[in-house]
Amino acid sequence: MADDELSAPLGQTSKKKRRLSVPVALPQAIAALLGLTILVCAVWALTVDDPLGGEPVIVVSTATDAQAPVATMPAVTSPGAINASKAAREASAAPLSAAPPAAGPPAGTNTVTIIDGSTGKRQEVPIAGARDARAPIDQRLLEASRHGPIPRVGPDGARPAEVYARRLPPVAARKSAPQIAVVVQGLGVSAANTEQAITKLPGPVTLAFLPYGAEVDHAATRARAEGHEVLLQLPMEPFDYPDNDPGPQTLLMSLSAEQNLDRMHWLMSRIQGYVGVVNYMGARFTSSEQALGPALREIGRRGLIYFDDGSSPRSLAGQIAGANNLPFVRAEVAIDAVPTPQNIDRALTRLEALARERGVAVGVASALPATIERLAQWAKGAEARGIVLVPISALAIRPKSS
Repeated sequence: MADDELSAPLGQTSKKKRRLSVPVALPQAIAALLGLTILVCAVWALTVDDPLGGEPVIVVSTATDAQAPVATMPAVTSPGAINASKAAREASAAPLSAAPPAAGPPAGTNTVTIIDGSTGKRQEVPIAGARDARAPIDQRLLEASRHGPIPRVGPDGARPAEVYARRLPPVAARKSAPQIAVVVQGLGVSAANTEQAITKLPGPVTLAFLPYGAEVDHAATRARAEGHEVLLQLPMEPFDYPDNDPGPQTLLMSLSAEQNLDRMHWLMSRIQGYVGVVNYMGARFTSSEQALGPALREIGRRGLIYFDDGSSPRSLAGQIAGANNLPFVRAEVAIDAVPTPQNIDRALTRLEALARERGVAVGVASALPATIERLAQWAKGAEARGIVLVPISALAIRPKSS
């Protein structure tokens, strides 16, 4: 008998409490559970083939017709077309044509990126967008470049400046009627200003588009559908560059002719259906024959006209165009140099006087709301005053130097 039983009171027995024992400590159990979870994740990552890591995807089944590459055809000029000089051909040929340019998606198309859910492979599929049937694009006049379609002279000698030109009204055939061409610049960036210019201004007013707007090709197509001729604005280096920067792909004095032509091809691919190009800034660039000459010869080689906005008195565009048989016209009156209604009206009166004196006159304006409003009002009464509004191509088809 144990000692505790002898010392216990008579008639009472001692009961010994038993403690429950846990074979594994709680922290060890938690650690084991976490280790098991990590092991399961590792096994899943090694065995499951999902490069997107479980990200939800939508698999779209598409069937696209194989697109045959557009062959780059040499420009064939008609007797009245523009003849490029030997120097121009040498400046614009070798570096850019060393490798065949990749054909870009046709104008008016959207690109949709499709991701394969099993392999993660990406595929860009062009989807044709809606293009206004009133503004068709002549496929003969498109050349594939590494930046996309750019204009060219057709195999039969057709030139974009003639194919996309607006027909003249019958009254314009009268030699006694003073003719005025007006170009409104800076469109394609502000949707509101672009919409006002397209809808409020009459068809003979030519619209010039900057190449930077997200929907610039759509806006230019709509302008053509409403009866306007279209110009493309080419950003060129001003004297105070880079403090005053026209934008991406600007033609620069510091670049070679080949580099500037490549940039110009990028700019030319931004819209389709234009009759010519116009400088955007460029006081320094247009004052250099070495810089401007190859650009103007390339413009002429592609069947376009060149419009000088008249902002730089040192521009050599008229001299170079005359020497290379390039259709050329220069603005004589800046309609909204001072953008107030009173000054705009005075400039339009001066433009009319010049047209009556010389027979023709050319004005240029910006796409400002006040300018568009005054131009629209002035155009309504122009015919009653004996003035005929004509598109810019009507005054630029015959080459002439300034």
